[in-house]
Order: sequence, then C-alpha cells, then structure tokens
Amino acid sequence: MGLFDDLSRFLENRLEEFLRNNPQLELEALLEQLRQQEEDTLKLIADLQVQEKRSQDDILATAQEIQRWHIRVQKAKDASREDLAAAAQQREAALLREGNQKWGHMQGLKERINQSQELLRKIQVRRQEVQAKAAEAQTARAQAQAQQQRLETNGWWNSSQNSSSSFDDLEEKFRRWETEDELEQMKRNLGKS
Repeated sequence: MGLFDDLSRFLENRLEEFLRNNPQLELEALLEQLRQQEEDTLKLIADLQVQEKRSQDDILATAQEIQRWHIRVQKAKDASREDLAAAAQQREAALLREGNQKWGHMQGLKERINQSQELLRKIQVRRQEVQAKAAEAQTARAQAQAQQQRLETNGWWNSSQNSSSSFDDLEEKFRRWETEDELEQMKRNLGKS
C-alpha cells in the first residue's frame, strides 16, 4: 500500500507543479470543478424538493387520518362506547406522534434545501469570480503575445533597417572607391597623353 501512496503523492505533486506553471490550466480545472459542484448541488436541491413534496403529501394524508380517528373518538363517546373511544384515542395519539415526526422530517428537508441553495449561490459567485479571473488571464496572455510579436517585428524591422543602413554604408564605400578608381584611371590616361 505504501508504494501506491507514494506514487499517488508523487503524481499529485507533479500535477500541482504543472498547474502552478500553467495558471490558465489551473483556472480551467477550477472552473470545471465549480461547474461540477454546481451541477451536483442543483441535482441535490431537485432531489430534496421531491422528498419535501412527498413529505408534505405524507403529512396531509396523516392529518386526514388523524381527523378521521378524531371523528371516530367523538362517535364512540357519543355512543357511550368507552372501549372503542379509548382505542380510537390511542390510534389518534399514535398518528399525532407520527405526524409530528413527519413534520420534523419535512422541516429538516426544508433546512437542507435552504442550505443547498445558499451553497449554490456561493458556488455561482465563486464561478463568476474565477471566470472573470480566467478572462483577465486570457487578456493578459493575449496582450503579452501581442507585445512579444511587436518586439519581434520591431526587432526584425530594426535589424533590417540596420542591415539596410549597413548595406547603404557599403554602397557608399563602393561608390567612393569606384569614383576614386575612375579618377586614378583618368589621371593615368591624361599622364600618358
């Protein structure tokens, strides 16, 4: 097991190092993680809302059952059937306890829904922040690339200007030399005549 743990730690460290060296990928990974968390939270909220609806339906059914047994208690008392009235009261009391438990369960579901919705809002805010940061990073990268291209273009332009100016200097030197050579030729030719 130690070898796998060491390998796992090594890979995690390499991944973290890679992401630190490539911050845009780190932001993309974080965005993907936030998207997944948002999706999971939305599914959880939907599931909790379905459970809440079932719980409300159960509570309503239990309340109707309590009402039915309450009427039976009254009927049994009115008919002086204390044995049935006592049994009906026990059933009514059991249903009330059951209803209270269901009510508590539904309140717990509502609380979980509220907490999940708050978590969803936080995730969405965080995702927007990361998206903004990613957009800034992308803009900065684009500006850096444009700057680099300008520098390379300016470097080429300057070097070509330097080259052309050095070619112009060479051209000038050749013209002077050729002119001096022609003058020397003329002097020699005049000296022979």
